[in-house]
Amino acid sequence: MKNNKDVKISYWAAHLTTIVSVSLVLIIIGIIALIYVSATNETRRLRERLEVSVVMADTVSDAQAAETSKIFEAAPYAHSVKVITRKDALRNWKNDTGEDLESLFGVNPLSPEVTFSLKADYASPARLDSIGKVASALPGVESVALPDSTMVENMNRNIQRFAIILGVIAFVMIIISFVLINNTVHLAIYARRFTIHTMQLVGATNGFIRSPFVLNNMLSGLIAGLVASGLIGMVLVCAPGAGFKDVSDYVSWPAFGIVAAGMLTIGVFLCGLAAWVSTSRYLGKDYDELFK
Repeated sequence: MKNNKDVKISYWAAHLTTIVSVSLVLIIIGIIALIYVSATNETRRLRERLEVSVVMADTVSDAQAAETSKIFEAAPYAHSVKVITRKDALRNWKNDTGEDLESLFGVNPLSPEVTFSLKADYASPARLDSIGKVASALPGVESVALPDSTMVENMNRNIQRFAIILGVIAFVMIIISFVLINNTVHLAIYARRFTIHTMQLVGATNGFIRSPFVLNNMLSGLIAGLVASGLIGMVLVCAPGAGFKDVSDYVSWPAFGIVAAGMLTIGVFLCGLAAWVSTSRYLGKDYDELFK
């Protein structure tokens, strides 16, 4: 029983610094990943707010407009479809301008409309132009109002730039993370370099010597990933109580689960790789070189 306790204490004493350091690095990576997820969700929502308005002819009834809306509901590019009846159009006109056209003309001069928002993948000028041509060719359609192509191009260009910037930051962070993790693991293995040399003297193979260092540091990476995921998860749980009630709109729990799995994978992989590299560095050194 005493021996097991000694083993546990020695493991935590040897790897606590590694776990803390890797946890901090993984938290930064996780935050960047969640920012990317949030930005992706927000840009999708922005694209899906783009609306196409299909104005029907004067001779088209509300029932016929509703039949036309079913065509758009079945189309792959429509996110949500809404029918604006003649009465709805008159009420909207009065609310926007203050004019009562029915009192002025004696009849309701407005036509029914069908509006639909686009799915995010179809929010491009070329696809909008194609959708406009298809909608204009439908029977009973008088005109089609499309979102401004220049505005759509600028929005897509800004989204692409933001995604590239985040991608570069994430890549740089992974490189920095490996350097920091490698240095942390290297210091831990450096303290046991004479143990490695002693094991070589008694005939242990390189694989036999290397495996416990790699496995122990992979375990450290796993624990660090769990710690980082747990801390970020606690922040997300506490965020609504701290006044950030809309955090669930930007980061869903399934998305957080994917990010957490990524942090665990990165922690295990980078710690294992760093241990393999650091151990291999001392396997080929003579006794005198260990003092350098």
